Amino acid sequence: MRLLVHERIFGIGDDYWIEDADGRKVFLVDGKAMRVRDTFELKDAQGRILVEIRQKLLSLRDTMLIERDGEQLAKIKKKRLSLLRNHYRVTLADGTELDVSGKILDREFAVDYDGELLAQISRRWLSIRDTYGIDIVREDADAALLIAVAVCVIVLAEKEHDD
Repeated sequence: MRLLVHERIFGIGDDYWIEDADGRKVFLVDGKAMRVRDTFELKDAQGRILVEIRQKLLSLRDTMLIERDGEQLAKIKKKRLSLLRNHYRVTLADGTELDVSGKILDREFAVDYDGELLAQISRRWLSIRDTYGIDIVREDADAALLIAVAVCVIVLAEKEHDD
């Protein structure tokens, strides 16, 4: 599944659409403005909330949480020792860990599980400014979760870069 993310550089709430390869709007990242912490909802084209994404308020390192139906689905935080490239660890509710690594700010990174590629995020094959692709490699993968992971690591990397 190949998706295109059209980010908005300026806009209240940071809302943006994710389209499929045919240009149909499939997901909406609905940023919630005027909140103490970063908060987003990932919605389908009909407006149903698939997952909620929020920054954890009290933690030693910046942490993002992904929830589905009020239950925590995943926790994302930067790995402690990642000097050359950005590395983030995604801990799922069942204890499974995903690894996210690459050039996050350049939108060139991968999501892996135990060495197996789940999704590739890239601007390489796009010429449209402020657009990047999410290529979900496995057909049985949870697309909403992988999109939410991509949103989280980008938010965390941008916060770290701004500090």
